[in-house]
Amino acid sequence: MNDSTLPLWDISPPVSTASPAFPGDTPYSQQWAATIGPGCPVNVSAITLSPHVGAHADAPLHYDPDGAAIGALPLDAFLGPCRVIHAIACGPLIEWRHLEHAVDHLPPRVLVRTYDRMPVDRWDGALTAYAPDTIERLADAGVVLVGIDTASIDPADSKQLLSHQVIRRRGLRVLENLVLDAVPEGDYELIALPLKLMQADASPVRAILRPLTRAAGMDC
Repeated sequence: MNDSTLPLWDISPPVSTASPAFPGDTPYSQQWAATIGPGCPVNVSAITLSPHVGAHADAPLHYDPDGAAIGALPLDAFLGPCRVIHAIACGPLIEWRHLEHAVDHLPPRVLVRTYDRMPVDRWDGALTAYAPDTIERLADAGVVLVGIDTASIDPADSKQLLSHQVIRRRGLRVLENLVLDAVPEGDYELIALPLKLMQADASPVRAILRPLTRAAGMDC
């Protein structure tokens, strides 16, 4: 099968003024700097938003005052084989027992689905997060990137951000706000490249999954 005919799963939520933002964070807004009309051949907009709106990659700078900005990170963790694991309605924390049915021979990237249907147009203060021990065990298994279909890998009201601190200490990368509603459990190729924002604590991504090809199926 030619790569151009492979199906794609778009796992990014739509980004618009209806997109939920973490309470106190900057929501999406857009203004027009120019519009097509007499003397102007183009539409040009200006957008304002937190880089944590929609599907996004966290940078170490988000949870470490001395951490790297997102544009300084190597891209290898955001591209390659991954596994989607379902832990739908598992409760407030993803514990190891929710994943252990699918952890044999893990690829370097793991995305966990917790919603039956991800709320793309409302804030969910009761979001499911990762238990810190689960992050530790995934890191022990060789995982370099973890993703989730909620707005944070830590509970929304957490002040300690224990799972983010495990990520910091173990050197993992993070994707949040993914839409995994239509994605069956299994192994895929992940493509979710952040923008080269040299001073930012996160970046929007257009995250997609596609079936593993022979080349993408390499353990990289």
